[in-house]
Amino acid sequence: MSKRHILVLDSGLGGLTIHDEISKLLPGASIAYFADHLHFPYGAKDESWLGERAVEVVRHFSDLCQPDVVVVACNTASTVVLPRLRANFTCPIVGVVPAIKTAAEQSPSGKIGLLATEGTVKRSYTKKLTEDFASHCKLLSIGSNELVQLAEDKIMGRPVEDEVLRRICAPFFENSRPLVDTVVLGCTHFPILRDDLARALPAQIQWLDSGEAIAKRVQSVIGEITRENSLAVHSFFSSGSQCISKNLRAFLDQKNFNEVFEGVLS
Repeated sequence: MSKRHILVLDSGLGGLTIHDEISKLLPGASIAYFADHLHFPYGAKDESWLGERAVEVVRHFSDLCQPDVVVVACNTASTVVLPRLRANFTCPIVGVVPAIKTAAEQSPSGKIGLLATEGTVKRSYTKKLTEDFASHCKLLSIGSNELVQLAEDKIMGRPVEDEVLRRICAPFFENSRPLVDTVVLGCTHFPILRDDLARALPAQIQWLDSGEAIAKRVQSVIGEITRENSLAVHSFFSSGSQCISKNLRAFLDQKNFNEVFEGVLS
């Protein structure tokens, strides 16, 4: 198997939002994407298990494709596993954290929201981000694992109900009046629902995610890649079996994945 420059991993399809930004910035890079569908979602897993699984996944792909950089494209996992991965592997490890600093800088009113998984909202890492970069702001957080599944469902071609989104995001509003002007999408799945959220909710809100920043970080780590696009290989791996539906395969085709594999690390 040809050498990959970048390994991107997540419990499901949310990390494809990071894959997209990396592809835009580094169109000549080869990328291996691993969706750990067998253990989806990571947000519900305990920290010890996440650490062990992350090491197992990176070791497998280090042997398989020798990545130059590993991107943990999951906010929940990133808040837990990065020190352990860096202790076990010599290649650069890039994590994803909620764009709380950016929100604090861009919010006109200083009233910001965090929409993330329950695990990310509760993590001490997230609390420290807030203390370090948004202590002058009022932060309103919503933890929702349900949105992760809704994002996966959307990719599979299932409709996203506006009423469900309004119910989940209700704490951001009071009598249809927004309590925040900027919301951090603190899960890589959630940008998949950006247009749905903007349509369903009764106010203009700025939705922020960290995809572009992560892509720039990857670029800074591995440098410019000047090879022709035709030489770049994008490979999709899933730990689940029979997960690659017709809708998902069509979606992956749109993302220019050349290879699709199931049952990896199952």
